[in-house]
Amino acid sequence: MEWRGYLLVIAAGVLWSTVGLGIRLIEDATVWQILLYRSISLSVFLYFVIQVRSGESPFAQIRRVGWPAMIAGLSLVAAYSGGIYAIQTTSVANAMLLFATSPFFAAVLGAVFLRETVRKATWFSILIAIAGIGIMVADKSGTVSIKGSLAALGSAFGFAVFTVALRWGRTTEMLPSVFLSGLFAVVITGAICLLLELPLRLTAMDAGISMGMGVFQVGAGLILYTLGSRSIPAAELSLLSLAEVLLGPLWVWLFLGETATLNTLLGGLVLLYAIGGNALSGKRRKPPPITVP
Repeated sequence: MEWRGYLLVIAAGVLWSTVGLGIRLIEDATVWQILLYRSISLSVFLYFVIQVRSGESPFAQIRRVGWPAMIAGLSLVAAYSGGIYAIQTTSVANAMLLFATSPFFAAVLGAVFLRETVRKATWFSILIAIAGIGIMVADKSGTVSIKGSLAALGSAFGFAVFTVALRWGRTTEMLPSVFLSGLFAVVITGAICLLLELPLRLTAMDAGISMGMGVFQVGAGLILYTLGSRSIPAAELSLLSLAEVLLGPLWVWLFLGETATLNTLLGGLVLLYAIGGNALSGKRRKPPPITVP
């Protein structure tokens, strides 16, 4: 039933929104150490979920998709890395709002590489979104890091590449590609930790939080989203995804007392208007066909 789909997608957004709180509770671990532990638990968790759900190995599904799965997996590693770095270096509100620009990056990438038509309303929304981003990064209070903001935009771009790669591979099944991203991340972040001489052993608290995020915040959230998205139009999914953006800053405010600056709030409102307006303007529009040869 459609109402169950809405509940599942909202629940996914609630789980994803806890990423800021989880990162803030980390005591000593760096972005690479967090991502290493999170990726290990994510990969193990998704391997068993995919095996039980489909009755076949996730590697078999990845081989069928081919290069799009590889690109999707690598792009998620970039998205994860930028996301964690952004939350560690700027406010959760600023990072979460900038993460929400991903659909606009996906629209442009889809037009360039998949020859998908970008609606005039979407181009207008992109211009509004750029204005909102400009307001946010112009903050001179010291609580908004330019590097953190750029990392958040890089994370959004990485997730947009992931989305376009799925479209290129003619599949909306995310889990095998996410599983592959976990394996890539384990290898890449493990090598970076060794090169930077970062300890592979974390405190029990940092390790527990990082691995918990892999299972519950990323893994379980994607499973709920995948199940719920089957009965919900894409435009509604865009609107429901705002639950993650709105709840993320709320958790760190309630539990840690972290507040957003005036620039973040003003720019965020402009950005949310752009995202919501774009989703509503395309509510009854079916996705365009892929025309790549």
